[in-house]
Amino acid sequence: MDQVTGFFTTKIPIGLWGKAVFTWFTSNFDWFFRGLASLIGFVLDNMVAGLLAIPPLLLIIILAGIAYALQKSWKLALGTLLGFLLMYNQGLWKETVQTLVLVCASTLVSMAIGVPLGIWAAHSPRVWRVLNPILDLMQTMPTYVYLIPALILFGLGMPSGMLVTIIFAAPAPLRMTYLGLTGIPKALIEAGQSFGATKSQLLWKVELPAALPSIMAGVTQCIMLSLSMVVIAGLIGANGLGSQVVRGLNQMNVPLGVESGISIVILAIILDRVTRLSAGAAK
Repeated sequence: MDQVTGFFTTKIPIGLWGKAVFTWFTSNFDWFFRGLASLIGFVLDNMVAGLLAIPPLLLIIILAGIAYALQKSWKLALGTLLGFLLMYNQGLWKETVQTLVLVCASTLVSMAIGVPLGIWAAHSPRVWRVLNPILDLMQTMPTYVYLIPALILFGLGMPSGMLVTIIFAAPAPLRMTYLGLTGIPKALIEAGQSFGATKSQLLWKVELPAALPSIMAGVTQCIMLSLSMVVIAGLIGANGLGSQVVRGLNQMNVPLGVESGISIVILAIILDRVTRLSAGAAK
């Protein structure tokens, strides 16, 4: 009975174990994480600098043109033009570019991780059984908890913000790729096999085209999740619109908070509409 009582009164040192793990990582691999952070920071900073080197009005026209090329919709192109012009008018152009780079880079890395793992999981039930609880953990863990290890391993700045965003957003394309591939009608697979298609031919010419709408939906979800992390990333020094929201909160600056918040919403709507077209075109 005393042992049972002791179990409920003695705290299991889970937090101390976690601290020991991160202490070991920082003691033995600090050079690796700091080097990776420097590399990521260098790439992101140069991407931002490259876009900022383009005259804002010209870049806004280019972005509106890209929206039209993807959607074939003059309404979306006009909305994109007006949306970015509004952000420029509010004096948030640099922050908008920083946020756009962070979201696009995080989405590309998340897709590069999620899609191949989703394909692997769809063809291996054992892999899916391993990945499924990990994905549940990644998606249900409070996002603020990710800030602690990110700060310890990568320090303040854009690299930490990108890492946190990738961890939060990567499960979406992985799950959507898995669902898209496992939802393909068996008759379609059998038709490809009956024509003598190899496994690689079956994947590239039958399975992926059939699952493309689901994969593109994963892209849209990934972008939206990345944008939802913008403000949280601002708490750990990631520049962009999120940092302006945090600044407005700290200073009780209502105008700044409203301006940066509306800019985030506009950017989210633009990216959502652009990627939705790709998903629809895939069908």
